[in-house]
Amino acid sequence: MNWDPWTGCHQTSEGCTYCFYYGPYSKRHGQNTIAKTAEFDKPIARNAKGAPRIAGGKTVITCFASDFFLKEADEWRIDAWSMMRERPDLEFLILTKRIERFEVSLPDDWGNGYDNVTIGCSVENQEMADARLPHLVSHPIKKRFIACSPLLGPIDLRPYLDAVDHVTVGGETSREARVCDYEWVLAIRDQCTEADKTFWFKNTGSLFKRDGIVQKVNPFKQSSLAKECGISVLNGKKLF
Repeated sequence: MNWDPWTGCHQTSEGCTYCFYYGPYSKRHGQNTIAKTAEFDKPIARNAKGAPRIAGGKTVITCFASDFFLKEADEWRIDAWSMMRERPDLEFLILTKRIERFEVSLPDDWGNGYDNVTIGCSVENQEMADARLPHLVSHPIKKRFIACSPLLGPIDLRPYLDAVDHVTVGGETSREARVCDYEWVLAIRDQCTEADKTFWFKNTGSLFKRDGIVQKVNPFKQSSLAKECGISVLNGKKLF
């Protein structure tokens, strides 16, 4: 279940260059204006019979088509947090490239975090990992994960793994995608295994290098090819 309270975004790092939402080959290219959507109040909205539009027990992927911590959304985010607090029966999943802005507009009752909110930080290379992840692991968040996506180079996550619950890895999907090297993926998997963290190889990306050979992968087959590699370590846990 997706909830996009606002739309529009703008580039903040190298991983945004070929964004599948707003990059140069996307249908939303050039939509840099941040605006509320018609589904802003979706978590607390009710249907004609008075029942919640989103039934309890769902995982709500939040602001996936934008960034929850955009500066332009600072005022709106106050209401968004309030709606999450009002729906403790839902699990809200937030992924951001702007974790340094986490505490802007944070609700007064946040404490160590809401039980029903998981915060993920997206990093594409070592530079961004070292810039963003110290924020992720130091902020008061009950449930944290790292998304190495799009993976553009080798990353050493070991300094940060003790403070997170899970790691996902994925390549870049685009007409001009940069290569995702399987050796980088395996190294991150090994780091997670050593730290006893769950690991999910989500997708290969459009250009996948394995055994020295770069293959072009159809977007509809990138997830299944990653699954066929058989390297995810989930330990029977349900993800998100």
